[in-house]
Amino acid sequence: MVVPEADVQAAVDSLAASGFDIERPPEDWLFKAYVDGDLVDVLHRLAGVPVERELIETATEREILGVRIPVLPPTPIMIAKLLSLSEHYADFAALLPPVRAVREQLDWQEIADAVKGHPFAEAFLLLVDRLGITEPGISDSEPSSEQDRAD
Repeated sequence: MVVPEADVQAAVDSLAASGFDIERPPEDWLFKAYVDGDLVDVLHRLAGVPVERELIETATEREILGVRIPVLPPTPIMIAKLLSLSEHYADFAALLPPVRAVREQLDWQEIADAVKGHPFAEAFLLLVDRLGITEPGISDSEPSSEQDRAD
């Protein structure tokens, strides 16, 4: 679950009032809510970026297992997943099936712009470009400054 960072306390209060046990782990980007032994991670930052109400407002309701819930569009989810890649977690194989499944729904240019300068994310975009999953040439980037063009 994702909530705007500004609404974390309201979400905690609402879930606690509904019978959830709340846990605040050391990570400062989420809290955990338990009910009847089931866990819900409630994120308020994605890849270090605070979740804003505007992102939540892009969600559309979808029926998932008979329950209608708001679901974020795939592009911001993919951006967050790519920005979370690091030397400690760089499992490209785990990202390939979901990317293939929603490739026509992704705004590849928005993704490329958002992850520019993040080496693991850029490497993944190169991979999916070479595999023919993205729009052709999406991993090709223009130099970001006059100095870069001169080098």
